[in-house]
Formats: sequence, C-alpha cells, structure tokens
Amino acid sequence: MLVEESLYPALMERLVTETAKIRIGNGLSDGTLLGPLVSKGQYDKVLSMIERGRQEGATVAYGGKRPVDLDTGFFLEPTILTDMGEDNFVWREEIFAPVVCLKPFKDEADAIRMANDSRFGLAAAVMSKDEARCERVARAFRAGIVWINCSQPTFTEAPWGGYKQSGIGRELGVWGLNNYLEVKQITAFDSEDAWGWYIK
Repeated sequence: MLVEESLYPALMERLVTETAKIRIGNGLSDGTLLGPLVSKGQYDKVLSMIERGRQEGATVAYGGKRPVDLDTGFFLEPTILTDMGEDNFVWREEIFAPVVCLKPFKDEADAIRMANDSRFGLAAAVMSKDEARCERVARAFRAGIVWINCSQPTFTEAPWGGYKQSGIGRELGVWGLNNYLEVKQITAFDSEDAWGWYIK
C-alpha cells in the first residue's frame, strides 16, 4: 500500500486502531472477520516471510503472530509492516495472507513508479477525491484489474486476470469463454497466378 506522505501518519494511526478491532476465529461464527490460513505449510511460510522482512529492516507495526486467545488452527493476527526498503523481500513478494506493507510516496510519479516496479500485476486500486487523478493513475498502473475508490468488486461480464507474472490468462466475460475455444487459421490463395513461388 502506497500512501501520500502528508496522509501517512494519520492513516497509520487509524489503520492500527481499526486492525485491532478485527475479530479472528471460525469463519462460520457470527461476527468473525478473519479466519485461519489454509494449511500449516502456508502458515509456516507466511511467518517465515514476516520474519525475513523484519530481518531485512521492516517494522511490525501490528500483528505478526498467532492471536493469544487461539491456541489451535492456523490463525495469524492481521499484520502491518512498515519502514521496509524497496528491495525488502516482503515488499517484492505476493504473501497471500492478512499482511499489508505500507510505504509513503512523495508525488504521483513516485507512486506509479513504485507500484509498477513489480514482477506481479494482478490488481491495483487508487483512492482519491480527485477524479482526474484516479483516471490518470488507473491507466498508468500495469495491472490487469484496477479499482477506483473501492476494492474487490467483480463482475461476470468483465475480464479477470493480470499482467506480468500473476493472473495468467483471463476469466469471466467473453474473454474467459475464449479460453475454452480453439482458434484455427485458414488461408486461401486467391489469384490467377501460379502459387509455385519455390519454383525458379
């Protein structure tokens, strides 16, 4: 997550406050907002990624461990990482867990540069009251899906897929149906001249 420098301190304070309110537990229980990771393998992998990020300079502003009141299951506190360099492992990888990495940016060009400096490009979002800026930044993102002032709504009519090394191909809409079809090329020679171009 990239946050404009002037907004960064207030956003960080609010983010930590709201993250602390997230109820963790069985996804079938009323009021639960965050369930467990899918497996022990993924749980161990995510914890090791957080630790590697910390060793490379990231600060854990919140979370990063098992909730104290849940001693079974692959539960992880929602985790906020800050202060990492652009070469930090956690900044450059897809973590697939309740982990967010935050960096401040100076201006629009700086934000677009950092956002696009990734080998992944499944989805992105831009949040701003400036509609022209939203449109400009959305077009500049190298991502297959871009949301403006929202995140995650999906429509069956629109293509779902990414750029670069994430979200290969397209699902949904006409684009998704095309994945189930085979394309054939048929070429006909339409001339009175003989086709024997190889005969001298």
